[in-house]
Amino acid sequence: MSDEIGGLNAIEPLVDSAHLDLPVVDCDGMGRAFPELQMTGPCIYGCPVCPSCLVDDKGKRAVTLQADSPKHLENHFRQTLGGMGFAAGLVMAPLTKHDILKSCVLYSMSRAWRLGNCVLYARSQKTSPVQALLDLNNGKLLCLGKISDVHRRTEGGFNPGVITIEGVGEYFGHTVQINFQNEYLIARKVCTTPSADTEILACTPDLICMVDSDTGQPIQSEEVRYGLRVTVFGLPSVPLLCTPQALPVVGPRAFNYDIDFRPLGQYVELGPIGPK
Repeated sequence: MSDEIGGLNAIEPLVDSAHLDLPVVDCDGMGRAFPELQMTGPCIYGCPVCPSCLVDDKGKRAVTLQADSPKHLENHFRQTLGGMGFAAGLVMAPLTKHDILKSCVLYSMSRAWRLGNCVLYARSQKTSPVQALLDLNNGKLLCLGKISDVHRRTEGGFNPGVITIEGVGEYFGHTVQINFQNEYLIARKVCTTPSADTEILACTPDLICMVDSDTGQPIQSEEVRYGLRVTVFGLPSVPLLCTPQALPVVGPRAFNYDIDFRPLGQYVELGPIGPK
């Protein structure tokens, strides 16, 4: 199984299973992507993190048999990555069936397949891929616009920054800013009058998604650039990340934003894809 159902990490279990002739469990550790190790469900809900092993493509290994906390393990491995060219594979302690059922997001690979499939089907029918995604996931449209500014910096092995989007169409005159740290964390409507409060449109752990307005192609934070025409929407988080135990680890305050989490809506559980 994957630690996160995002980017390359979502595909890696499929590659490994093909090499080893082992099945893949239809689940992951968070139902999305987050930048740090302690933000996975197994870490939040007390599953063992050690023994764990970090290995680079030249065979250099770093094995940890004990760590004070998942955050300590995250910090240790992030420091170790510097000697591995900042690219390595990580294997964590095995999980039991009970661990998976209590701390992992079930059917997340099926959910990822459905997301992609609904975009491809909408394209084939010449309908809106964005609307198809919103309908499938009880999502909420946050902004249509053009990227007018991108501010990035490198800090502690992460790439935090702010994206500014000027609204078009029905959102003309609106300015939306998105704070990110590898993943999109906060979407806010910026008010033009100094006395008005900024409106929080969505925040972590709800998913903030950015796609090409015409094709529905996902746009990751490292791909964002001036002039892109984008659609931003939010998807409700899995309940596993919305508990009092999880929010201090994955909510806005975990990223130093003094914001209370307000869910976008009800998460829709679609279940597994049956075998073909």
